[in-house]
Amino acid sequence: MLLWDALLVALAGLHGVVVLAAPSIPLIGVGVWWNANTISHNFIHRPFFRNTTLRALFSAYLSVLLGIPQALWRDRHLAHHMGVEWRFRPTIQVLIELGLVVALWTTLAFMNPRFLLLTYLPAYGIGLALCGLQGHYEHALGAISHYGRLYNLLCFNDGYHAEHHAYPGLHWADLPGRIISGAPRSNWPAPLRWIDHLSLEGLERLVLRSALLRRFVLDKHREALRGILPSLPERADIVIVGGGLFPRTALVLRDLVPRAGITVFDASAAHLEIARKILDDPINYLHRRFDPAQPIRCDLLVIPLSFDGDRALIYREPPAGAVVVHDWIWRRRGESRVVSAALFKRVNLVKR
Repeated sequence: MLLWDALLVALAGLHGVVVLAAPSIPLIGVGVWWNANTISHNFIHRPFFRNTTLRALFSAYLSVLLGIPQALWRDRHLAHHMGVEWRFRPTIQVLIELGLVVALWTTLAFMNPRFLLLTYLPAYGIGLALCGLQGHYEHALGAISHYGRLYNLLCFNDGYHAEHHAYPGLHWADLPGRIISGAPRSNWPAPLRWIDHLSLEGLERLVLRSALLRRFVLDKHREALRGILPSLPERADIVIVGGGLFPRTALVLRDLVPRAGITVFDASAAHLEIARKILDDPINYLHRRFDPAQPIRCDLLVIPLSFDGDRALIYREPPAGAVVVHDWIWRRRGESRVVSAALFKRVNLVKR
């Protein structure tokens, strides 16, 4: 057994101990999802034991722990990889594992029906729903990868999904060395990939319709930007990228640096027209798309959360002397301030 496989076997044992010690809906539900997509998934493709008896025993253990007969799950999953229709095959191992799951549920029904109905079954349903969500978004546009370090650390490189489909027999520890250039990828792990459907523009329009939300957003941005702004000349030259639809940064910087010259870039002429109505000030407006590879002569450059381009390049090679980047709350770079946990947002200041 490989050392990494021994770790997964030990974690499967720990999973069982934790469930027995403190059974709860979140623990059981998340445990079903996590184990099914990590330990169980890797065991399907590369069984951890050479001995067939040990394989069968571990498969039976996972079946009871997850409430999912592993032999059945293995047949279905391998059919998915081969691109063929799955058909139920009542092998001896499948029937034994089905019997073990039924025996568990029957025992719970007689010994603790309240726990079965109010804790275990709701948690089991949540776990299956999370697995279904994961499966859908992993394949919504073909096999899609996510290269985030934290997710791949906690889930044993499960994010390398395009690579896994290209090399299904490759050990999970080796997948980072086989990244497929041009493969579909997402900034979100599969269970959170539905966030891609949330339009930042739609949220901006919601803020525009609510005076309360506008005040909240402006106050939070003002506080964060005040704490992070570099020393600027009185008549600083400030360029704001993509600040058209709801020009919060322009509104805040107009207050913080009242004599600065502000230029707003936006690829949408319609958004610039909205900004003109909101700002009603002598601000420069440019209808153009920002290229992070082209340096900009200004005292401060501001990049929005909605920027659709090479954000890593901006952090690596700032296109201006001082650059404030609106980013997700978990992406801390340079000098940083959280805007709001409710907005999942922070601002980062990087300099050349």
